[in-house]
Amino acid sequence: MTTRDAHGTSDARGSRGTRVTPRWKETRRRRLTAVAFLLPSLVLLGALVVHPIGYSLYRSFFDRSGDTFVGAGNYREILRDDTIRTALGNTAIWVVVAPVTATVLGLLFAVLTERVRWGTAFKLIVFMPMAISMLAAGIIFRLVYDADPDRGVANAVWVGVHDTFAESSAFPKARPGRDSPLVPAAGGAYLTRDPVRAGVPALLPLVGIAPEDLPGGTGTAKPAAAEPGRVTGTAWQDFTRGGGGVTNAVDPTESALAGLRIEAVKDGRVVDSATARADGTFSLSAKADGALLRLPASNFREAYGGVEWLGPTLVTPAVIGAYVWMWAGFSMVLIGAGLAAVPRELLEAARVDGATEWQVLRRITVPLLAPVLAVVMVTLVINVMKVFDLVFVIAPGAVQDDANVLALQLYRTSFGADADPGLGSAIAVLLLVLVVPVMAYNIRRMRREARR
Repeated sequence: MTTRDAHGTSDARGSRGTRVTPRWKETRRRRLTAVAFLLPSLVLLGALVVHPIGYSLYRSFFDRSGDTFVGAGNYREILRDDTIRTALGNTAIWVVVAPVTATVLGLLFAVLTERVRWGTAFKLIVFMPMAISMLAAGIIFRLVYDADPDRGVANAVWVGVHDTFAESSAFPKARPGRDSPLVPAAGGAYLTRDPVRAGVPALLPLVGIAPEDLPGGTGTAKPAAAEPGRVTGTAWQDFTRGGGGVTNAVDPTESALAGLRIEAVKDGRVVDSATARADGTFSLSAKADGALLRLPASNFREAYGGVEWLGPTLVTPAVIGAYVWMWAGFSMVLIGAGLAAVPRELLEAARVDGATEWQVLRRITVPLLAPVLAVVMVTLVINVMKVFDLVFVIAPGAVQDDANVLALQLYRTSFGADADPGLGSAIAVLLLVLVVPVMAYNIRRMRREARR
């Protein structure tokens, strides 16, 4: 209805007598516009987030079939099941190790590349893994961690470093043949049956070595010549291709065992030693007269195969390493953006006052970057709580229980061969409960930053 004041000015009122002013109309129009824009998002949020959370909570109180109410039975099962407890423990390891490692590496990369000419190129290379999906990264690192050093990069590097300091043997599968003058000794070595004599060539035949595995430079074996006052002999592969040949005798086409180490032992003490030449012959001094010849176990040590990265012990750290490789670039970019806003005069003043670079980093840079570091840490913590595809792809089936995390256990329980949607829903609710405190902290931090 319309009313008039003492001056005759009309004024519109609502159906309940509320005074309608142009300002009120503008406010209502803005609210309706905001609702119109927010409604699609609210509908999607309700359909994709609120409803699944509510249904998961409801379903967690029912059994596998969904017909019988079991109360907190599924939650009690979480505490009793060894596989789920392992997943909980591994998730805790992920939450502690992965975000901290990725954040520290991102901080170091951001600080160290700030003052070098090629810093931008380095940052690009470090950030590139973010463009790769978790599935693709998992396939890459499954190959990187392959146990075969000829295929797996990690073991190829590890074996190369190991062999630099402890060279592997060239004859890991060599052994004496039938009726050989050599017999097994303690520790994997071989000894001659009888003492050797000066001037009488000794024979050291071995079998079990593939021709392609013989060391480079190996030639055809030759019988050793007798030398007065010295012990000589031949070490060779007692095998003739195509058959034939005489056992325990150096035949014309048989290969030498170049590089084989021979020791002369008397009373348990090594009195002399030698290494077989390219033709398999060797020569010892008169000290070896009457001694037993020993082929040390180091000649037959199995080649070092590297580390079992995807075994039960190291599978979780190995998968975390793949995650850090992907997300260190994310940390570096965010921290680098925060570092660009740090007042340079503070850093320079500290250096002028005699502070070392480590002191500048620890006492000035890190405190000033604390809000950015908190953002990175919280983001990564939330991210690692739902990590699934990396563990699923990298960890072999035999050790997947050892690398298990809550998100993967949720999938295996809900959709595996023996699916239990009730227990899976309980795990989902547990995962939500674990994430909520981190989210609450993040929201409080953002509000506190907004008030500054």
